[in-house]
Amino acid sequence: MTALDILRQIFGYPAFRGPQAEIIDHLTQGKDALVLMPTGGGKSLCYQIPALLRPGVGVVVSPLIALMQDQVEALHQAGVRAAFLNSSLDFATASSTEKQLLAGELDLIYVAPERLLTERFLTLLDRLNADQKLALFAIDEAHCVSQWGHDFRPEYIQLSVLHERYPAVPRIALTATADELTRREIRTRLGLEEARIFLSSFDRPNIRYTVVDRDNPRRQLLDFLAGHPSEAGIIYCLSRKKVDETAAWLNTQGIAALPYHAGLGADVRTRNQQRFLREDGIVMVATIAFGMGIDKPDVRFVAHLDLPKSLEAYYQETGRAGRDGEPAEAWMTYGLNDVVIHRQRIDESEAGEEQKRIERGKLDALLAWCETAECRRTRLLTYFAEVREGRCNNCDTCLTPPELWDGTVAAQKAMSAILRTGQRFGAGHLIDLLRGKASERMRQLGHDKLPTFGVGTDLDDTNWRAVFRQLLAAGLLHADAQAYGALKLTDAARPVLKGEATLSMRRQKMSALAGRRHERRRSSATPQASNNPPLFDALRAWRAEQAKTQGVPAYVILHDKTLHELADRPPTTPDDLLDVPGIGQAKAERYGADLLVLIKRMALQ
Repeated sequence: MTALDILRQIFGYPAFRGPQAEIIDHLTQGKDALVLMPTGGGKSLCYQIPALLRPGVGVVVSPLIALMQDQVEALHQAGVRAAFLNSSLDFATASSTEKQLLAGELDLIYVAPERLLTERFLTLLDRLNADQKLALFAIDEAHCVSQWGHDFRPEYIQLSVLHERYPAVPRIALTATADELTRREIRTRLGLEEARIFLSSFDRPNIRYTVVDRDNPRRQLLDFLAGHPSEAGIIYCLSRKKVDETAAWLNTQGIAALPYHAGLGADVRTRNQQRFLREDGIVMVATIAFGMGIDKPDVRFVAHLDLPKSLEAYYQETGRAGRDGEPAEAWMTYGLNDVVIHRQRIDESEAGEEQKRIERGKLDALLAWCETAECRRTRLLTYFAEVREGRCNNCDTCLTPPELWDGTVAAQKAMSAILRTGQRFGAGHLIDLLRGKASERMRQLGHDKLPTFGVGTDLDDTNWRAVFRQLLAAGLLHADAQAYGALKLTDAARPVLKGEATLSMRRQKMSALAGRRHERRRSSATPQASNNPPLFDALRAWRAEQAKTQGVPAYVILHDKTLHELADRPPTTPDDLLDVPGIGQAKAERYGADLLVLIKRMALQ
């Protein structure tokens, strides 16, 4: 059986996408690979198919204990012999799985890195290796190896043991996001220096990117969510307290929201995650503790109420939307305080100076992306060293291009205010000074007598915040963590302050403040909705009942895209079913009769 035969007969897809075929062939030949492919690009097939083609079992290392069960169940639905080993299993179940493993009764075994590194499991691998029954090692979420990354997992560094102990077994490391620094770290730490790198486009054309200036974040969030009624989504917050408060508030607004963060009990986190995966229309409000490896294909939006740590983190988090290829949105509100908080966290961390330098650089790149007047998609792809021409017409800066203005004089006023107050104050005090607000504290400090007092009455508070934010993003200012976020000039500010350089700025968009309802536009690059809504709805209802009966997420039964195909081109025979993407032989045998009866019944109505 060839790789294409397996793709069609087991997984039910007619053809490979992008570099999948080349990766599968490379790994099947026993060679190592590092695969960088966007979320939803089909990374799993790159190791699942070679594991079925090569003798022995494929060992998949995944940090996602809570999701392994669903991943394995999806393989069972396709007729693949798979199992998982992690701390959620009792001793009897784990022992039974180990016996299956040694008996050659499994094609794929998913294991947490902590479990793999135990002497017990390594001994199992030794026995399999001695009998030449190890097909391959797949290291998923490989960016977790990076100490300077956003998802660092110490156990990942020790996975170099696979190369040292089983040098003849091919390995594939996979991730959806990694800049050049992280790629080098993955190769070095996992012993993949000789591995071939497969780099796919990072572009997710179905995701719309929007950044709004924070004004009234709850109202802005509600306006955004009005465009996503009863749809699944994720809202990221920086703190646990904000997660809890936001989730509770959304429920009072009639939106089914659940909290998720490391401060919740394990049982609560598991229960909330399972509800998000298995029910329709749940909104998860979370810290970054949630989301890595989430395989829910119909997440329609990811919203950030706070600035993430870096563009890699942002790309990884927003990539959880629209895995099914349908239109999805990445929406973020951010403000000046975000910049100050992140600068402080970096400066006050116990990291070494080199790591701090790298983290500051990553934050600067994110701020520059937030404030860009160019196409957001182009700037995002450029960060990952991918060249893109033209505008995407699916981001806010393409759809409503920002107005630019000569902000040189405003910048000079802001810098003068900083210098004349001794570089000891934050933006709030400086804006009051510029706008001539003579508070009691202003008088006590004598700042109402300064030449810069009242020179900025031409701009309101909102626009002055935008000016300070853009100066920070441009690297002309920095927030001093040791002085409670006081703004100070950098060396780069001098040419602007002296009039030797000009500065173009984005003008504050009043539309971001107006509270008008969020308008959704469908991307022309993505599939359209079903042309047969009654049949599609009936198929969804049937799928929901199957999922409930089996205790699995609905997408494990059939993806929405498969339901669209069934509704738009209804099959009439068992052979027709096998032509529907997402339906292989096992699913056709298991569900074919029910589906054909349902389709025939709906046709008669």
